[in-house]
Parts: sequence; structure tokens; C-alpha cells
Amino acid sequence: MGGYRGPPPSQVPFAAAPPPQRPFTSAPLPQGPFTSAPPSQGPFASTPPPQGPFTSARPSQGPFTLAPPSQAPFAAGPPPQGPFAASAPAPFRPPPSSSLGQPQSPTGGSLPALNYVRPPPLQSQGFYPGAQPVNHQFPMSRPAFQQPVHTMPPPPMGLTASFGNQAAYPSAGPPVGGTLQSLVEDFQSLALSSAPGSLDPGVDVKALPRPLDGDEEPVKLLEAYPLNCHPRYFRLTTHAIPASQSLVSRWHLPLGAVVHPLAESPNGEEVPVINFGSAGVIRCRRCRTYINPYATFADAGRKWRCNLCTLLNDVPGEYFCALDASGRRYDTDQRPELSKGTVEFVAPTEYMVRPPMPPSYFFLIDVSVSAVRSGLLEVVAKTIKSCLDELPGFPRTQIGFLTFDSTLHFHNFKSSLSQPQMMVVADLDDVFLPLPDDLLVNLVDSRHVVESFLDSLPNMFHDNVNVESALGPALKAAFMVMSQIGGKLLVFQSTLPSLSIGRLRLRGDDVRAYGTDKEHTLRVPEDPFYKQMAAEFTKNQIAVDIFSFSEKYSDIASLGSLAKYTGGQVYHYPSFQAATHGDKLKHELSRDLTRETAWESVMRIRCGKGVRFTTYHGHFMLRSTDLLALPAVDSDKAFGMQLSLEETLMTTQTVYFQVALLYTSSSGERRIRVHTAAAPVVTDLSEMYRQADTGAIVSLLGRIAVENSLSDKLDSVRQQLQLKLVRSLKEYRNLYVVQHRIGGRLIFPESLRFLPLYILAICKSLALRGGYADVSLDERCAAGFSMMILPVKRLLNFVYPSLYRVDEVLTMEPNKIDTSLKRLPLTMQCLHTGGLYLLDDGFNFIVWLGRMLPPELVSNILGVSLANFPDLSKIQLRECDNEFSRNFMKILKNLREKDPSYQQLCRVVRQGEQPREGFLMLSNLVEDQMAATSSYVDWIQQIHRQTQS
Repeated sequence: MGGYRGPPPSQVPFAAAPPPQRPFTSAPLPQGPFTSAPPSQGPFASTPPPQGPFTSARPSQGPFTLAPPSQAPFAAGPPPQGPFAASAPAPFRPPPSSSLGQPQSPTGGSLPALNYVRPPPLQSQGFYPGAQPVNHQFPMSRPAFQQPVHTMPPPPMGLTASFGNQAAYPSAGPPVGGTLQSLVEDFQSLALSSAPGSLDPGVDVKALPRPLDGDEEPVKLLEAYPLNCHPRYFRLTTHAIPASQSLVSRWHLPLGAVVHPLAESPNGEEVPVINFGSAGVIRCRRCRTYINPYATFADAGRKWRCNLCTLLNDVPGEYFCALDASGRRYDTDQRPELSKGTVEFVAPTEYMVRPPMPPSYFFLIDVSVSAVRSGLLEVVAKTIKSCLDELPGFPRTQIGFLTFDSTLHFHNFKSSLSQPQMMVVADLDDVFLPLPDDLLVNLVDSRHVVESFLDSLPNMFHDNVNVESALGPALKAAFMVMSQIGGKLLVFQSTLPSLSIGRLRLRGDDVRAYGTDKEHTLRVPEDPFYKQMAAEFTKNQIAVDIFSFSEKYSDIASLGSLAKYTGGQVYHYPSFQAATHGDKLKHELSRDLTRETAWESVMRIRCGKGVRFTTYHGHFMLRSTDLLALPAVDSDKAFGMQLSLEETLMTTQTVYFQVALLYTSSSGERRIRVHTAAAPVVTDLSEMYRQADTGAIVSLLGRIAVENSLSDKLDSVRQQLQLKLVRSLKEYRNLYVVQHRIGGRLIFPESLRFLPLYILAICKSLALRGGYADVSLDERCAAGFSMMILPVKRLLNFVYPSLYRVDEVLTMEPNKIDTSLKRLPLTMQCLHTGGLYLLDDGFNFIVWLGRMLPPELVSNILGVSLANFPDLSKIQLRECDNEFSRNFMKILKNLREKDPSYQQLCRVVRQGEQPREGFLMLSNLVEDQMAATSSYVDWIQQIHRQTQS
């Protein structure tokens, strides 16, 4: 039983024999990942936990160290060190003896129906305070194989529980569990107790775990596996692979990984580029794995063994190097491919189906009346012109434009022209190209013509009153122009497609469909045309980005499928107005055009023996069972995937993974980005929990939930998320609840302390929240498309936004402001009526003005007096000539610079201003109770009750 450490047989009623030394060996071996080692050794040696509000000190112990005896269940002790009294032993302990039975999981039975109602108060329970210092009345002998016991401080005490107004029990009393042995907790726990009938929830709200430090990258894994790629490229949901199918069935959470192949390098390090020259790229001839730091060499350096399939391969003569006494090549440290987990290989000609194509950008622009009146054309034209010098691929870059309303307007950019020529095609049923060439041109050759077109575009359609949109025929025309080269197609759409093929009806939201089996049909494409076009685009290496600006329903569900299957992205600007949204569009379009992009890409993830990836989540087209086609991919896109075991019982002690992205760089070079990682195989479920990665789990759960919402009701999707959480915590509880007798506490692993709150936040996110009246259908679908591609850090901030109080730091020195901003829990209790607050979810800034905020401060920051400017929705925040405004705008600037992938749109709302305060601010306070949803306290109690049932 993971985490259980008891005294020798002579002192425990049901003593177990000493456990075996190692899970996979019977004879002593050198120290390795599965060898019992002193605390400072093994690959996951206990290290001091990060100091934060929800961490607790852990005593330094070896894997077999005996813990001191426990005291009374309500022992009075020193004040708590933190909200959770916990300590964790070193991982990779041997499995327990078979004589101590593992409690069977009851999750096979049916759980009670899950619904979002406030649960009744839990019965008052005792609070287990954790282990106490050794009681010398009961000396304990130490087995011969055990490491010496080090002097250690007592573990921190838990919070003392009380019943109503009664004081806690005195320290005298029977020991927990009825035995005098010591129990050191291997988990975190939370006391839940309230007097029957009391309104007091019995939970210390301030003690609830909250991710106020954002995403915690599991960088400590690099201490155990220094040859692994950095976790920001490849993150497993648990860095402990289960050794059997039975262990997988008890895990209940997603088993998989999040891959971010082109993530920005940590600490600004450049990814090493390797050119093997005449030797060719060194790969395993059977499984095609690339040479990596985990490959081993044999036969005096003439052979190398593949770490994934164990095949012995020949080393090319040009790559030969002698080995030292330990079997390591002498040049290992000089060769990045043998010493670093992330490298980039220059691919020879055999990795090319055709010569590398130049980066191409083709713009499909809606010029109907709504696009003209909103100011869209002017912002788009100016932004594209400002980016021409920064487009990747100079001097090979290609560019072209097609405008449309009820007809298609082709533009001739032949370099010999002084002005572009416009040709109109009115036949939408039989689209043809009026010119064979010069619709997609080299930017360097035709720069003056392109600039002339962009200067005249806003005025060209200034008087247009056409309300129709022929998007379908325009897409077919764009495909005809781009099919020979490929590239990126940017679609700017402000009117629901209304003519010819691809015409969409104004189906909108149907309140009668919610809660029925037809609900999900609103969120899937109505017309198969768009998915068919996406398949053709992908086949011809064309990625599609959708920019949607409609005031009314624009069917993002259908249009977004163009981006979904081509590796593209969906940008949504509801009710676009240039004055309000112009800066956001300018930033995001500039980022889209100028960020480094990998063209004509394919990605494959190879796994070691016994495991394979089976399901993939993100924006791509699956070309075969494991090959992801990505016409264009960049640093803003990540992918989720689920893992399964191919064997009933794993026979290896380590599993290796290798991500390979084959792509064309903007400079025209074919390259292979390779990330390699290793993870241990474990037989202990508690070790899987200990090595769990909350960020990766939440990222994968969010993607799965969004995909499930396309085939099921929102309510069912939320219940499935809750069921996964309940089953997981229930299984974990069964590991410890028998010997610890702690019925009144919610038991969870320290690694997953934020998981309940994150799952609650996903259920309240734009993509999955409520029903008909909570979120518009287009906004819901756009949020879903965003969640499918967001890297871990940005996804966590999207579902659990950052909340700051800023009025207290506006008078500080500018260089101290950034370090003084502290994140607050997302609850109304943190909003003071005299405060100025800023909420940041990565897409929007919500500026909340307390009712009692001094009017002078408000007018200094907004530049207007609220008395003279009652409609806050029209306020544009600009820097004013005063210290408060300058510091406030600096805060916004610093937050935007931390994540340049999107520009947050600023919205100002005042306390009590309904309904804007409700849907802008209060709906983001995920810890509070909203319509038909639980508060964080209710949610914790509900989860606790169901884990006990």
C-alpha cells in the first residue's frame, strides 16, 4: 500500500514480511531508477517543496524509514504550518508484502447521480493532525536493510477541528487507528466539518488550495532525467508509466501527454541545429527513431542500440567514435544529439516530396457593407502594410488578395503594373480564374503594386451597400490560386455566408434544443462543404486562419472546421468596431503574419515497447494512425494525445518517447525538430499520483471535454468531468483511508491539490458553461476552438484567470509595481468596494471599479469623469498625463508582454452595473456560486461526499 510505513512484525498486530528489494529484480543491482536509495539519490529524490501557501514541510526519510507513533485524534499541537499537514516519503519504494491486502476500489459500482446543487452540510468529523515526534515509550528496531534514521523536525500539524463553539478535544485519547504505530501521511488532506444544521460550511475557505502562482512546470524532472527535453515541449499527465492494464484501469484520469513542438526555448537557449552531411540522419533502421541521448553504443563504438525498440544498428564510418571504459563515446559532450533532449536535424533531399515552397500568404477579405461600416477594411489594410517588411521568408515570400461580397474580385499584381487591376467574377456556380498568373506574386517584385492596393482598399468599397457573402465560392477560388504552392490562407468574414455553395442558414441558438439529444448539433458544422474544403486545403499544404467579425450569428461552428483540420486558428471579434477592437486585431494579425512558422509539416510521436498513442486532440488532419498533417504550425499551438498500453504487463523499466516534427523553415530549409524523453515504469498506483502533472491533466481534460461537447449535452460533459475527478480521488483515498482512519477529511495527492478547482473552472468556462442563456453560441464555439490549441500555461490562465488589486500599487515606483502585484482568489469576497481590480484571462482585461473608489482616481485613469460618461462600454483606455494613468498602462503593458500570442481587449465595468458586471466580471469568479453551479466550497463538499459513498 503506497506510502504505508509500519514498525517491524513484533510490534504490529498484522505484520507483513519485509518487502522485496525492487519491483523487477531479485539480486542486488547498482543504483538505478528502481533501486532503494538514500533520500538524496534515486531519480525522484525528495527535495524541499516550493514555499507557497499550500505546501508543507516534509521530513527527510529513506524509503524504509520508520515513522514515529501517532497521538490522539484531536491532539493539541503547535500551530499549523499550512492548511494541510502532510509529508511525503521518497518515491519508488518497493511494493508491500502480499500479506497486507490492498483495499479494493468500489468505483466499479455506480456512483450517485451527479448534479450541480448545493450539498447538505457534512457531518462533523475529527481532524487528523498528522504524525508527532517519536514517543520513546515505544522504541522501534530497524531492519538491517534500512538506511539510518536521520534526526528530523516533527511534521506540521493539521488545523485543529472543533464542533460548533466547543473547544477541541484535549491531547489525551486513543491513538488514530487503534494502534500505537506511527503513520506518516503520504498525501494532502482537507478538514471538512460542520455542526448538524449549522450554516457554517465547516471548511476554512482561506485554506482551500488555489493556483495563485499559475502553471507549475515539472522542471524538477530534469534533475532525475537531465537528458530529457524540457517539459514545455513534452509533458506527460503522470511521469510514472503504469506497469499493467489493471493499474491503468485504477488511474481514472487521462493517461497521455501535451506536446508543444515549437515552444519558445526556455531561458532563451537556441535549439542546436545538426547537419550530418554525407552520413545522413542517423536513425534506427527498424522503428525509424532518431539518434538521441538515450541510445547506447556497443562493439567498441561500431554499433548503437535503439532505446525504443532495442535493435542494434551500424554506426556509419563518418560518425564513428571510440568508447571510454564506461561505454560512453568520447565526443558525447560535443555532440548535442547525444547530450540534449531537444535538437534540430537538417534533412537531406530524401525527406522532400517536392522542393521547399516559399512562404505564401493569401488574404480572403469580406467587403460587404458590415465590413465597411465597422472600419474593418481600414484596420486590416494598414496592419498588413505595416507587416510587409517582417513577413518570414524574404526574399521568397508570395502574397495575394481576393475580395468578395455577392461577387468575387480578383486582383492582378503583375510587377510591371503601377496600379493593381481588379477583375470581377459574378458566376458563383462555376468559379474560374480570370488570369493564370499574377494573382499570387513575389512580394519583392510586386511590392509597389501591393502597397498601392492596400492604400486604396478602404476607399475602393467605401460606398458598397451589398449585404451578401459568397464565402464558399471565394474559398474555391483561393484554393485554385494556392493549390500549386500551398501556404497560409487568412479569411476575414463579417457576414454569414449567404450565396451559392457553402451557404449557411441563420440557425442560431435554439433554446428548445438545450437539454435534448439535439443540443450538440448546434455546435457542429451544418454543411459538410467546409470540412471537405479543409481536407482539400490540407492535402495541398494550405493552412486556414479564420477572423470572424459579425455583429450577429456567424456560425463559427461551421467556419471553424476550416481551421480545425488545417492546423489553423480561429479569432473571434463579436460586434467588431475599429475604435474598440482595432488595437486587438492589429496585434493579433501582426503576430499571425510575422511569427516564425513551420511550413509543410508532419508530426509523429514514437513510443517505446509496450505503449502507443491512440487518440489525438488539437488542430490537424490525421493522415494515418499516428501521422499528424500540419500545413503550418507555430509556437502558439500545442496538441494533446492519449496513451494506451499494448501489453497486459510491461516488461521494461523505462519507457522512451520521441516527438519528430518534419517541416520546411521560412528560409526554405527542410528540418526535423526532435524532442526525446524518458519516464519510469511503476507498479505502485501511489507513485503515479505522486508524479502527476496537474497542468497536463487539465489541458488534456479540457480538450477531451470540448470534443465531447460536439456529440453530447453540455450537462453530460460536465458530469463526465466530475465523475473522473470523483473516481480518481476515491481510488486514491482507498490507498490510505483504512490505516489512517480519517473519514472526515478529503484526501488528495499533493501533486493534484489544484485539480478539483481547475475542473470546476473548466465546467464554468465559456466553452462548457451553463446553457442557452449563459453564452452566445458563436462565443462558445470560438472558446472551444481556442482551448483545443492553447499551450498548458495559457489554457490554465484562461479557465482560472488572474485577478489583481491595482489601486494599492499605482502610487509605487514603476520598477516595483510588477513585483508587488499579487494574484487573488476568484471570489467576490476578495473584491473591496473601495478597490480597483484587474482580471486577465489572456483574451480580455476586465477593469472593475468599486462603488466607493475615489472619483479622482477613476477620472485620472479613465481620462473622463464617470458622472459625464455613463456608458462604460464605449470607454477607450489611453495613457493620460498623470502618474496613476502611466502606472496603470504600464501594468497592462507588462501583462501583455508576458504572453504576446493574444492582445487582451480592455473592458471597464463598475460595481453594480448590470447586466455588464454579471457577464463580464461575476461570471469569471469561478469560486462563487452562479446560476445552477456550485461554489468552490460546495464543490469540495460534494466531491468529498461522493468519494466516501
